[in-house]
Amino acid sequence: MPNWLLPENIADVLPSEARKIEELRRLMLDNFRLYGYELVMPPLLEYLESLMTGAGKDTDLRTFKLVDQLSGRMLGLRADMTTQVARIDAHLLNRATVTRLCYAGSVLHTRPSGLHATREPLQIGAEIYGHAGLEADAEIQELALASLALAGFDSVRLDLSHVGLLRAIIAQDAGASRDEAALYSLLRAKDAPGLRALTASYDPVTRDALLALPNLYGDIDVLSRAREVLPPLPGVQKALAELAALAGSAIGRAEVAIDLADLRGYQYESGAMFALYVPGLPNAVARGGRYDHVGEAFGRARPATGFSLDLRELARLLPTAERKHSIRAPWGSAPELKEKIAELRKAGEVVIQSLPGHSNEQDEFECDRVLVLADNGSSWILKNLG
Repeated sequence: MPNWLLPENIADVLPSEARKIEELRRLMLDNFRLYGYELVMPPLLEYLESLMTGAGKDTDLRTFKLVDQLSGRMLGLRADMTTQVARIDAHLLNRATVTRLCYAGSVLHTRPSGLHATREPLQIGAEIYGHAGLEADAEIQELALASLALAGFDSVRLDLSHVGLLRAIIAQDAGASRDEAALYSLLRAKDAPGLRALTASYDPVTRDALLALPNLYGDIDVLSRAREVLPPLPGVQKALAELAALAGSAIGRAEVAIDLADLRGYQYESGAMFALYVPGLPNAVARGGRYDHVGEAFGRARPATGFSLDLRELARLLPTAERKHSIRAPWGSAPELKEKIAELRKAGEVVIQSLPGHSNEQDEFECDRVLVLADNGSSWILKNLG
């Protein structure tokens, strides 16, 4: 096997693609700052017990594990940065007020999340800690939509769901509560026969509600149907009201869809959840939602909501960046030449000096001008090429 081959679903990022990714990263982080988010940079690896705190089984399976040669303890290479940022809020910043944090960095997965997905996503996201109200959820949803708009996507679908529905429906039924994990799997798969078999001995009200959930999907009118067929429990009414408010705030910015049986992230999330879809990608390009219980795992209960997306996956959907116009200059040590090059670069121009014996060959730059010595032999001027 050639020694330059990389592992499956791991790839180098070449200049034109790297430029797209970096420009997206800068755009989004700068926009997060305009909303008041502070940038944090968690480490790539941590002790495994810290990294797994508050994380679900899916995260555990996706995490690379190794032994620390200094301490002998197990380490994990992060598969998701959300719990790391929650740890920073809970133990390092330890603020009593609302905290807005953002982040960007590589994560590693033991297996790809999709057929053509990378195992090294470049995750970027934003989180709000300390506010349990729907205002925080609405801001995170708005920020996620704004991030895709900055990337140039004007056709976006917003899918909404709420884990509070299932928990409210099964709370009064001991048998259903015992089967919570199985119900989650069946609802996520929309397995109606499996649901009918599992719920045969449940309270009739609970059973009817659970059997109705897989069919409650579509546009915002689904919420009206849900109010008619689901029991009028306080938790159910609260979840439907929150979904209505979040859907209403996105109208005009995205196509809104609701699926009350979509419970991806159920073990991790605690309230409203959303996923964003764009043309050209079958999977969600961004996901977000409320996860209040994660702070409790770090010993400090803090309401929390946030979103994240993979910059590498997003950049892959964008057209190839146009080559940047640049200036070719000769190599030399003459003070006048160095001064002119510095002046052009200060003005924002790309100036590429040709090294002796080599021609310029770059994917990102198109030299359409050249720096030449004027007829007076003492000053340098620009001359158009072509």
